[in-house]
Amino acid sequence: MNPNPVAWFEIYVQDMPRAKAFYEALFQGELTLMTNPNPDGFPGMEMWAFPSAFDRYGTPGALVKMPGFPSGGSTLVYFACEDCAVEAARAAANGGHVVKPKNFDW
Repeated sequence: MNPNPVAWFEIYVQDMPRAKAFYEALFQGELTLMTNPNPDGFPGMEMWAFPSAFDRYGTPGALVKMPGFPSGGSTLVYFACEDCAVEAARAAANGGHVVKPKNFDW
């Protein structure tokens, strides 16, 4: 197993100014505005990244506000792997359910 299998996380929020102020006060640091990677596919998405240092232990992530996506306790976790189809097959074999297969279109 990868010693740190979590590669990225997203905390979905409804009130970005409130959430941003809360996490900046909590961790005593500033979040960084991220550019929407797909403005045509995800119009209106706003992302603020937590500070990260790639030479230190930990996993980067961001607050996300996006029309039509659940918030208020919703978190999305991305796991790192060589081939996600392998892990998806293992998940299915162990009682999990694959919502979107490896080769899907955004």
